[in-house]
Amino acid sequence: MKRREFAKLTGLGVVAISTTGFISFNGKDYVGDCETTSDILGPFYRPDSPVRNNLVIEGMPGAIVELSGKIRHQDCSTPHKKAKVELWHCSNNEVYDNDSEEFRYRGTTYADDQGNYKFLTQMPVPYDAGGGEIRPAHFHIMISAPGYQSLITQIYFEGDEYLDDDPSTISPRAEKRILKIDRSKEVHRIRFDCNMNDKLKPSQDALKSIVGKYRNINTGEINEFFAREGELWIKNEVFGKVFSYTGKNSFEYGGLPENMYERLNFSLKADGTVLLEKRSFYGEGREVVKNYIRV
Repeated sequence: MKRREFAKLTGLGVVAISTTGFISFNGKDYVGDCETTSDILGPFYRPDSPVRNNLVIEGMPGAIVELSGKIRHQDCSTPHKKAKVELWHCSNNEVYDNDSEEFRYRGTTYADDQGNYKFLTQMPVPYDAGGGEIRPAHFHIMISAPGYQSLITQIYFEGDEYLDDDPSTISPRAEKRILKIDRSKEVHRIRFDCNMNDKLKPSQDALKSIVGKYRNINTGEINEFFAREGELWIKNEVFGKVFSYTGKNSFEYGGLPENMYERLNFSLKADGTVLLEKRSFYGEGREVVKNYIRV
């Protein structure tokens, strides 16, 4: 397919003009300053989970917990009606359901007219992520609404013994997402409120101009990119992970700890060739730069 020249891709020239973020609830009142805070999507996201807010599996171990909150617009006060909220997490035996038709511990709900959402599920547990790394227990959440950047985050729980060793939770950005569990009743309760972000997304035409398969010029490694709900994704063994648009043909994998990053920069040539430079740094060693060409 013939591609437009870079200069004509005005959909990739949009600059973010404002930011907003999350508010936490301390059990008595709302606290926070609309600071944007996100986390890694992780490798276990699956789209199209069933519309349901009760994820409890009868006979499975794990304390029953109610996760609830309010979704607001970027002004941090106006409730957002009908925002889409997706929740997923591992089971008590440290397993994510990546392929079954049951979508265990995965569900989708929508905020009501007052912006409220609620899930009933069972507490996840810490798990071995490999290489001696134990991840603290956490929920994954993705919140989507028309005209807004999808909010992708993880929430953690006070008292988890692995919080001090996890790269994602030792970051100051995670402080407001380490939440207290109210265990005063048989059903535990966790409150998580958040605000949508009106950072502009690239146009559909712009995304269409860069999606596809890319071959590493040196190794032959193939990366495949695709568009979903106005976002750029890279395919992985489960589904994919999402990159946020940062301007000037560049995207970044959001929510990595401070001083770590994965960045993409696309270069569109007049003859239809699309080049990709991928830069990664994980806090140790040197920055890794890989160059790809779309095939």
